[in-house]
Amino acid sequence: MQMTLGEAGGALVIELRETRLDAAVAIRFKDAIRSATAHPGSPVILDLGNVEFMDSSGLGAIVGAMKLLGPERPLEIAALSPGVRKVFRLTRMDTVFRIHDHSPDTQAFPATG
Repeated sequence: MQMTLGEAGGALVIELRETRLDAAVAIRFKDAIRSATAHPGSPVILDLGNVEFMDSSGLGAIVGAMKLLGPERPLEIAALSPGVRKVFRLTRMDTVFRIHDHSPDTQAFPATG
């Protein structure tokens, strides 16, 4: 699971560097998010700008990440492709997550993978 970690405005920004978030990678995604957010702290912005395809398993993994973080550490979503945005809209997850049109400018941390 390729992702880049950064910081913007006090938030941890996780850029997913995969083109698909589906059943084949959902477990690795959850493990990578758990590792990246192991230390308590700031809100998290998940940049999905590279993701072109997401199925229900991928969406479930994002919901699982939100639950892992808990209500005191919000998970926000950024930079959705049209297809992924449609998944969020059709499942009404666009009413659950705060969605940003673009990822914020970040100061990068070392990549994980």
